[in-house]
Amino acid sequence: MSDKTKDNTVKDYDGTKTPLQTPDERVGYAVIGLGDLTEEELYPAFGRSARSRLVALVSGDKEKATIQARQLGLKDSDVYDYDHFEELEKRDDVQAVFIVLPNSLHREYTERAAKIGKHVLCEKPLSVSVADAEAMVEACKAANVLLMTAYRIQYTPHHQAAREILDNGKLGRAKLMTAVDVQTEPNEGQWRLKAKLAGGGSLLDVGLYCLNTARFLTGEEPYEVFAYTHSTEGDPRFTEVEESVQFTLRFPSGLISSNFCSYGTSKHRSLRVLAEKGNLLLDPAFDYTNLRLIRDTETEVTETLVKEVDQFALEIDHFSECVQTGQQPYTPGEEGVQDQRIMEAIYRSAKEGRPVQLERFEGRDVFRGKAPTQPGRERS
Repeated sequence: MSDKTKDNTVKDYDGTKTPLQTPDERVGYAVIGLGDLTEEELYPAFGRSARSRLVALVSGDKEKATIQARQLGLKDSDVYDYDHFEELEKRDDVQAVFIVLPNSLHREYTERAAKIGKHVLCEKPLSVSVADAEAMVEACKAANVLLMTAYRIQYTPHHQAAREILDNGKLGRAKLMTAVDVQTEPNEGQWRLKAKLAGGGSLLDVGLYCLNTARFLTGEEPYEVFAYTHSTEGDPRFTEVEESVQFTLRFPSGLISSNFCSYGTSKHRSLRVLAEKGNLLLDPAFDYTNLRLIRDTETEVTETLVKEVDQFALEIDHFSECVQTGQQPYTPGEEGVQDQRIMEAIYRSAKEGRPVQLERFEGRDVFRGKAPTQPGRERS
């Protein structure tokens, strides 16, 4: 259900209203890859957006895509298979693509999209290696199109509020951050368990939330990592990719971030910050809905209440605003490249059994663009 109102606006989580753009004014998207995320989250998100519209589908299963297109009010001619992707160049109503494919295909379709002049919003991780991620950034620069890494967490009001609490100094200096993102991946045939498609196991999927959120909340870049990996012996799910990773990040401010991700344990997603004058807790921290933000000091426990928002509509509309104005996205390709560098260092540390040094960056938000200004769309 959409949260559009009778006066042709959408109501934001803080009660204000944002005017809806007409269909012709909105940025048109082709979604590439029609898996569960697309069906369950992206289709509703486009329905809740204020600046974006879905105008084409690209899939290897044209019959499935055609059925979905009809359900979405699209025409059969709005469906493309992978071999005919370049025909989107003729579509003036397609200004951008949203890549929702297995990780190892991100580079190919980013380069193909850039070559035909389409802006690229790409699901995380940006790719499977630093080399591929850097090539994606360069391809988009050469084609003069925008590239944004789809880090929905950085657009979510709960996480923005958590960062503001840490920034305002009332909790004092943060000393320790702990993050856990674990789930069970039961299906041996799932593409995330195939090294060729995923590029890695739990780290590149759920572990990336721990890593990227630590960088976002602090605004800092880690300068050292130390990590361990583990896969249960004899478990056929983990013959190609790792089951679990524990990794520690050291930041210039002195903050230590301890993180654990896994495909082999029951679902749990939380993040806690221990500071001089109190604690901050996000639990759950990385879910699509029902996030909770709690501040615990010596004198009181306070929950920051934020209405439910569509996290995907937020990030899509931010990218649409960037396409319309030409500004750099808040989470550009360079933001995704930095996470790739750190993840490669994590794997190296685990393999060599020692800390690995990273390039040291001073200042905050080194790889980010201008912060988004729009508040959140309510979920209804």
